[in-house]
Amino acid sequence: MRKLLNVILTIGFLLGCSTNTGAEIASKADKLKRITQRLVAPPFLPAHEQVAGGAPKVVQVRMVIEEKLMKISPDGATIWAMTFNGSVPGPIIVVHQDDYVELTLVNPKTSTLLHNIDFHAATGALGGAELTHVAPGQEVVVRFKAIRPGVFVYHCAPGGAMIPWHVVSGMNGAIMVLPRDGLRDAEGNPVRYDKAYYIGEQDFYVPKDANGKYKEYATPIAGMGDMLEVMKTLTPTHVVFNGAVGALTGEHALTAKVGDRVLFIHSQANRDSRPHLIGGHADLVWRGGSFRDKPATNLETWFVEGGSAVAMMYQFRQPGLYVYLNHNLIEAILLGAAAHVKVEGEWNNDLMEQVQKPSPIKEQ
Repeated sequence: MRKLLNVILTIGFLLGCSTNTGAEIASKADKLKRITQRLVAPPFLPAHEQVAGGAPKVVQVRMVIEEKLMKISPDGATIWAMTFNGSVPGPIIVVHQDDYVELTLVNPKTSTLLHNIDFHAATGALGGAELTHVAPGQEVVVRFKAIRPGVFVYHCAPGGAMIPWHVVSGMNGAIMVLPRDGLRDAEGNPVRYDKAYYIGEQDFYVPKDANGKYKEYATPIAGMGDMLEVMKTLTPTHVVFNGAVGALTGEHALTAKVGDRVLFIHSQANRDSRPHLIGGHADLVWRGGSFRDKPATNLETWFVEGGSAVAMMYQFRQPGLYVYLNHNLIEAILLGAAAHVKVEGEWNNDLMEQVQKPSPIKEQ
């Protein structure tokens, strides 16, 4: 009996310790300054400071889920995109290490499905996915401390086959957690960017009918079965940047000037990618997206593991048209994973010049 009593008392003590510990490590966020970050559609980033000013803050953001029919290519393919704030990818959030992210996630009555969000930058509760399930007509607020500096993916993860289906239907994005003292180069010196762009690479799996024509559906769930069968082949019908073929080319091209240092944030929530800048290089690459680690230098092509985001910085040295692409050239040229960067400035013949124009071959 005494033994049993000791066990009961021990369990009670441990439970009491657990409860007390929980109270002792309660969030300190309620005592901090609060700011609201206005999210913008990619490829752009919200207004932010590269070096944190003052103590950590609570950064409030709001995302509204939107299920929408989107045209993704000139060949007539459409998809019921599941989106955060109406864009593929969703908007990028920018905070500093030790800031708190406080997200209000809204699933309007017009939605047809339950959604949630998994932040790869967060700690615990499946990245917040356990705490953010919202049915149509509901909203939820979740807060987490951004303890690791870097760039990270977020995506919807409602469970089972719904997870990959929601992700390849466009429901993913990224968050950048900057070091409080800003970025540093390979020698540890502070480095700043003049511009920053967010490129979200997306693989789509659009079913076709017996005649080879892309199918269309009245609702998202109506096409789920057919899309899952295409997904099982692991062969995407489209691989695109920012939601559609040509979304970042032509009149939608990214822009810069000679001398600009540009930060490119590249995410892929589902498949591996190999970004490359034709006509340039990667001056700095934070592999795995980690700002805590020393960046790699002078890379021609770098790697983005599926389910991650990576940051690259390059200072443009020549004007003209650059092509930023996935250097799986099949995916870039045939499936759509390419962007343009138009750079203004003065040409430097010391870096490159055409010594002789094309002319007929001289007879020997």
